[in-house]
Amino acid sequence: MLILAIGDIIGKPGRQAVKEILPGLKKQRGIDFVIANGENVAGGIGLTPATAEELLEAGVDVITSGNHIWAQKDIIPCLDGKMPVLRPLNYPPGVPGRGYIVVNNIVVVNLIGRTFIGNFDCPFRTMDKLLAELPLELKTIIIDFHAEATSEKVALGHYLDGRVSAVLGTHTHVGTIDSKILPKGTAYVTDIGMTGPDNSIIGDDIDAVLERFLTMIPNRLSVGKGRVTFNAILIEIDRGTGLATGIERICWEVD
Repeated sequence: MLILAIGDIIGKPGRQAVKEILPGLKKQRGIDFVIANGENVAGGIGLTPATAEELLEAGVDVITSGNHIWAQKDIIPCLDGKMPVLRPLNYPPGVPGRGYIVVNNIVVVNLIGRTFIGNFDCPFRTMDKLLAELPLELKTIIIDFHAEATSEKVALGHYLDGRVSAVLGTHTHVGTIDSKILPKGTAYVTDIGMTGPDNSIIGDDIDAVLERFLTMIPNRLSVGKGRVTFNAILIEIDRGTGLATGIERICWEVD
């Protein structure tokens, strides 16, 4: 089974790249299932029902998110509905939405880190609890770990090695070169990267970001322009064991 995970999609340029690339890529490579991080698809921050539908119509099966899931208020009622959109599982109890979903016997989990990003419940113990509750026949488990610190991401990968199919990092928008299969069979990468403008600062307009750094005054950021980078990770999973047998980084450019 081949599962594709697309890195943080940035604004309209990222959405257009997904619509242009994904259908052909799925057909060409025989991809069975697609996950995409969509917390920045609406103008560079947050997700709306309309932008979520764009991704789903392009062939995405499950949309994950992170700390920006609350930025667009009209998505919040959808989080408890039928739309396959996740918010991190380790938010406190009572928060709208769900942190995992089962589609076609594939479990997709969204977690958020705590180092340099926020005071959330422990992602390690949260996964222990979920794994104890899941039916044993659900063997394919893919985690989008939305976290800042590389050490926290690497730690979770090793903590869950052999217990889940993949731990895939998002949030920093910068793809890492450490895609691998860990010793016990879990696919891992510290960060998938982003699908958004390449000539930018992690997807945002360069001048606006530089102004913020130089003046320390908050200002409105806009999505960058020009050539778009499509970053994704392709994982091959053994259906019988749920463990990974291959991992490949995909990095394409779109004018």
